[in-house]
Amino acid sequence: MFERPDAGERALLVQLAIGRKLDAEETTEFRLLVEAAGALEVGLVTGTRDAPDPRFFVGQGKAAELAEQVAATDAELVIFDHALSPAQERNLERRLSCRVVDRNGLILDIFARRARSFEGKLQVELAQLRHLSTRLVRGWTHLERQKGGIGLRGPGETQLETDRRLLGQRIVALNKRLERIETQRAQGRQARDRAEIATVSLVGYTNAGKSTLFNRLTAAGVFQADQLFATLDPTLRRLELPNAPAVVVADTVGFISQLPHELVAAFRATLQETRSAALLLHVIDAAGNERERCERDVEQVLMEIGTEGIARLRVMNKIDQLADQGPRVDRDAAGQVTTVWLSARTGDGVELLIDALAERFRGQVENCQLELNPSEGALRAWLYRHGQILAEEARADGGWTMAVMIDRERLRRELKRHGRLLDARAPAAGTTLEAACQ
Repeated sequence: MFERPDAGERALLVQLAIGRKLDAEETTEFRLLVEAAGALEVGLVTGTRDAPDPRFFVGQGKAAELAEQVAATDAELVIFDHALSPAQERNLERRLSCRVVDRNGLILDIFARRARSFEGKLQVELAQLRHLSTRLVRGWTHLERQKGGIGLRGPGETQLETDRRLLGQRIVALNKRLERIETQRAQGRQARDRAEIATVSLVGYTNAGKSTLFNRLTAAGVFQADQLFATLDPTLRRLELPNAPAVVVADTVGFISQLPHELVAAFRATLQETRSAALLLHVIDAAGNERERCERDVEQVLMEIGTEGIARLRVMNKIDQLADQGPRVDRDAAGQVTTVWLSARTGDGVELLIDALAERFRGQVENCQLELNPSEGALRAWLYRHGQILAEEARADGGWTMAVMIDRERLRRELKRHGRLLDARAPAAGTTLEAACQ
């Protein structure tokens, strides 16, 4: 679609500090992004500026330096760790005679490589097209005007206008497909709401260990790797909690600083699992040098997608990489768990997280004794799914007498649904079958 230089794998990296000092951790993250995209770094050009140059972003002198570096290293691609305007990107390509990619384009390319499911591929394509639609200006400079004169009159639509129209049509089609997927996900959430199953969403910076923790909790076997954006497609699994209602755990895409807005918009169906969660597990790399900055970046994205009112539980992961840190739980002044320190890789401290989740969702658990009629088999099955059966005895009339430990309010709502009232006696914990059912 563009008359642009071909992109290769030999990449010259450019990172400037705009109005501040350059952070070494940001440079490391930039290099990891380039590596995740499959490019081979042949050099890194750094510098400082008070403000970006309107034409080249880097200024005339630095653009000349980049041109020399491209020639000296045989670079086929120049990657900026910054968001470039379409005009800046085009001016740089003309000046450097090679392909130029900004940070947004780099992250979109990584997402395209990582997408596995049909939904994930649709979301990435939509984000890429939205990004590309802003780059059409000057992309067809030789065709952006209608020709006049005998033998030169066109059909009335320039190539640029045609491209814009085709891109718009494809974006509309992708949005319709993703809306259908979002409707299907909404139906799943409504079914979980009817069953009163809460969702716990794993959120955090990319490569913080969310998928490793997800696999440790649920034995789901989802793809995990020590790389950026290893997970794009959300995965949901049921997690049984001790003496508490079961929950659904959702593994989601990782966040990163300066996350492209095109991605936030395209992944709205995926991020809806986070917006509708009852609890967010903020997974943090406890061994990371930029832990506080990563936390702030994640909270910024969470605020952008509208999760301000959802409860948080911080999970400090990778404590196996810390010398003097063992598994532990931090509580606030009210005694509620606020932070769990663990290692998802080794499993140390994971049981503390499970106990913390059980404590959060346990509610007012009581031991209740119920008399069920022979026709209430569905209610009996529900009690087995959502409570802990202490004792049970089959009666002569075909019914059951049961002693169960369960959230009292949840049981009250379920009994109301069956047209019954909660009028059960409460036997003591550990009651034997004979004592509980007489």
